[in-house]
Amino acid sequence: MNMHWLIPPAALGAAALAWGWFEAGWVRLRTLEVALSGLPAELDGLRIVHLSDFHLGSPSRGEHAVERAIEWTHRLEPDLVAITGDLLARPRGERRLRELVTALSNCFAVLGNHDYADSRDPFSLSAPPAILLHDDARTLRLHGKSVQVAGVDPRTYRFGGSHPERLADRAADLRILLCHYPRVIDHLPPGTYDLVLAGHLHSGQIAIPYGAGKLRLSQWRWRYVEGLYRRPAGVLHVSPGLGTTFVPFRFFARPEATQLILRAR
Repeated sequence: MNMHWLIPPAALGAAALAWGWFEAGWVRLRTLEVALSGLPAELDGLRIVHLSDFHLGSPSRGEHAVERAIEWTHRLEPDLVAITGDLLARPRGERRLRELVTALSNCFAVLGNHDYADSRDPFSLSAPPAILLHDDARTLRLHGKSVQVAGVDPRTYRFGGSHPERLADRAADLRILLCHYPRVIDHLPPGTYDLVLAGHLHSGQIAIPYGAGKLRLSQWRWRYVEGLYRRPAGVLHVSPGLGTTFVPFRFFARPEATQLILRAR
């Protein structure tokens, strides 16, 4: 006797939502090696933790992902921490943001489009020891070499007034650019920066796997969605981010904190 078990659509929908809620907090803690041409031997092995898109302040398991990522970063004690925007979803998340960021050393950050949309005073997001960059740069000494970290303001970028190539210090031994938007890499002259760090896209946040790929429903036209890309202007890393926006779910687009270990190429 053949028996056919039919799962009610409502049950399937509830299961999908439950999974999406769970995945939003199921953070991946990943380490990647990044080969850079011309990297001085003294900077071979330099460790950078890249975090992005916290979206704190709204109900989501993304906050759990952020907390785990910060704890992991603190244990790693990297040389640099880079945060590439969309720190807040609502102004009420600012207090928690300050508590988390103060645990990090050598931390540099830029803002994203949600930070300006959801905070009346985005400049107040700078919480020591984090350094918030607004179309400016800082240079520090690491392992006896000069490392420049530049940052793009999302407002000037969106309105065409940003010129990060003018910030680049050609005398620096390593040049790193932080920008919320990955497409900045296509607007930079070749060799401007050694490493460009971006976020914004959440790895699509809602994705449908097929074969060896994924259909990212909200970001299907974007060229750079997650991971490493080698472009004429430099090497780009796009973070999948940690939080969620619009809906508190992720499907086949896990949140991620990434440790980048630089290697001489």
